[in-house]
Amino acid sequence: MNPAQLRQALSDLTGQRDALIAFTNLDGAASLLTINNAMLVPEEDDGLIKLTDGRSEYIIEPAAVAWIRIGAETPAIASH
Repeated sequence: MNPAQLRQALSDLTGQRDALIAFTNLDGAASLLTINNAMLVPEEDDGLIKLTDGRSEYIIEPAAVAWIRIGAETPAIASH
């Protein structure tokens, strides 16, 4: 997967869905990354693909991604 394809695949991540990413060439638990309420960080000058959960940023290497599972959108909770 190239960077443009990965960015397109992650474009639905707006903070209301969880993402599970599997990486190639890693074993066991190290091969999986779960990001709750994932949001794709807009493209920056560094060209890196970044996801955030609001507390941390995760830099994703497109060539190392085996597959991605994007969860269903979490309904917004209305405040009263």
